[in-house]
Amino acid sequence: MQAIIDKLELTHNLSDDEFAALLATISPDDEKYLSQRARKVREKCYGRDVYIRGLIEFTNYCRNNCYYCGIRRDNAHVQRYRLTAGQILSCCDSGYQLGFRTFVLQGGEDAYFTDERLCELIREIKRRYPACAITLSVGERSKDSYQRLFAAGADRYLLRHETANKGHYEALHPAEMSFCHRLQCLRDLKEIGYQVGCGMMVGSPGQKIEHLIQDLRLLQELQPEMVGIGPFIPQHDTPFAQEAGGTVSMTLRLLSIIRLLLPNVLLPATTALGTIDPKGREKGLLAGANVLMPNLSPTEVRKKYALYDHKICTGEEAAECIRCLAARVESTGYKIVVSRGDHIDKEGTKIR
Repeated sequence: MQAIIDKLELTHNLSDDEFAALLATISPDDEKYLSQRARKVREKCYGRDVYIRGLIEFTNYCRNNCYYCGIRRDNAHVQRYRLTAGQILSCCDSGYQLGFRTFVLQGGEDAYFTDERLCELIREIKRRYPACAITLSVGERSKDSYQRLFAAGADRYLLRHETANKGHYEALHPAEMSFCHRLQCLRDLKEIGYQVGCGMMVGSPGQKIEHLIQDLRLLQELQPEMVGIGPFIPQHDTPFAQEAGGTVSMTLRLLSIIRLLLPNVLLPATTALGTIDPKGREKGLLAGANVLMPNLSPTEVRKKYALYDHKICTGEEAAECIRCLAARVESTGYKIVVSRGDHIDKEGTKIR
């Protein structure tokens, strides 16, 4: 197995059978070797720095009805909210003082937030903090919309593909949602010039090893600047409430594989990973991740952005959260830095 891991590090590619072996039959010793190789590559590209992104969950209204998501349209038990522009800017103000140089505006697909409203907000954040990056995570929109948001100053866009298998995608989403459209959105974002993030749920209902291999092939094709993966965690008010969740071990294994597949990728250790394991984010960093996304949202709305159950840090103030995270990161031998944390290309140049 170590020969397969060495091959992945050297060539950034494996056969389907080799990927399947790595995903399905790896031993504890090989798991340790895989994470060691991933850390070596991560440190070669980004040193021991950990980049932080300030997450602002600004609306939990959503037009979609994804079967796994707690803020799905048909969940009548959600307490819906929208942050005002003033509240969002206040989150940015607090975050900047705490050392954040990237703000992530994340929300459901909420028709209230038109291009005009979002562009105005993006321009104001850039006016106040011209050295900071803005990441959007607001779902599927038209290419023209993406272009307008980019022209207003958005730098990055996160749109998880969730699964690269069409049949599996259709088992996770209602018929009104299109697998082909999701992938076209990602290609549009790349063409416009965003730093693009995609990613999948690990252990989602019906997921097979062959689906994960397809996910890895899609990453090879798209060459995203960021990949966000996390374990599937059931939410009690969804059709998947009784499904089994994803595992820490498979999530960590995939983090390491993705680091070797895409050496320069920006790779978060997600809140979902920290939710299913108290040391999940630390383990993620030690498996090759180099990004954390603490929550800057007002504490009074955090519990309402309930994509999944038992989400951590819903009661912490941002300053409290970052102090806790800094200590956790230092325990791994890494350190949080004040930086935009841009992706670097294959020649080592930062892509802004």
